[in-house]
Amino acid sequence: MTAPIIEFRDVEKWYSGVHALKNVNLSVRQGEVLGLVGDNGAGKSTLIKILSGVHTPDRGEILMEGRPVQIRTPKAAMNLGIETIYQYNSMVPTMSIARNLFIGREPLRFSLAGFGRMDQKRMARESVEAIADVDLHLRSPDALVGELSGGQRQGVAIARAMHFKSKVLILDEPTNHLSVKETNKVISFVKGLKQQGITGIFISHNMHHVFQSCDRVVAMARGEIVFDSPVERTSIEEVHGYL
Repeated sequence: MTAPIIEFRDVEKWYSGVHALKNVNLSVRQGEVLGLVGDNGAGKSTLIKILSGVHTPDRGEILMEGRPVQIRTPKAAMNLGIETIYQYNSMVPTMSIARNLFIGREPLRFSLAGFGRMDQKRMARESVEAIADVDLHLRSPDALVGELSGGQRQGVAIARAMHFKSKVLILDEPTNHLSVKETNKVISFVKGLKQQGITGIFISHNMHHVFQSCDRVVAMARGEIVFDSPVERTSIEEVHGYL
């Protein structure tokens, strides 16, 4: 049993009188891929937004690798090694694959007071390596992200997380609106996280996708965790019974 990389302890969140999270306690182990399921309004999006720095909890604490952390902004989450991929990911369609892969982390050929010229050659070279590492074959790092399919965009986002050695990768409904072929590719990406040493949190309404790609399933309802089990010891029917 590996030690937790992320722990939520007695986390609570209110929105205008709505109790969105109620005394949530959850541990995610190093190298684990955890599937987080639940209906709309169950609390899973709130939990993920707290972990990714979009919102802060009203009560409780978050520990990372055994120490309390304050995650007040998405940048703070990124600095801790937490990367989030949303179903409508934040990549810029009018920019190239290379620019998107390095957005916010552009290497500079030289720097003066924080400003400088981007190292385009390094970005192109490392982009090719990064997308190859997730078995994604694209014609050029200069291709515009807007020209890629939905599955390819998710692949680039996952390649970015892996390239920058993220510790925790959150995937929020990454298979929504994808074809069967692209969905299978994204599930393959998720399955490969463990080999890359990355802990995954996979949020989905599709229980079949969770059972295909995750080690453990956690179900939420009405702001609480109502079920938690290794995938191999439960079934889709049992999880549905708690929702």
